Amino acid sequence: MNMQEVQRHILICNGKSCCKNGGEEVAEAIRDQIKKSGYTKFIHTTKTLCNGQCKNGAITILYPDGIWYKEMDEESGRKLIEEIKEELPLEQKILLYYEEQHFIEKKTE
Repeated sequence: MNMQEVQRHILICNGKSCCKNGGEEVAEAIRDQIKKSGYTKFIHTTKTLCNGQCKNGAITILYPDGIWYKEMDEESGRKLIEEIKEELPLEQKILLYYEEQHFIEKKTE
């Protein structure tokens, strides 16, 4: 794969807790949506082991944006790709975001 064209990198947790919460299905849904959208050259995915946020799984992390998404499922995985195309974050699933050299936990209202 030519990584020079990649604009976004999605890390999809496949640790034990996230897999119990559908991590593998989230990975498949995200990868399928990338293909359907024709974004295979621009969005790269990597399955990871535990990212230390087990209680919020399944976790998906978007770089270079530095956004951690919580409680992802197949539907939100597909929606994430559509939101990336529109340059919008998937607001309702944000756990952490990167700002001013550190991560900030998004407060739920």
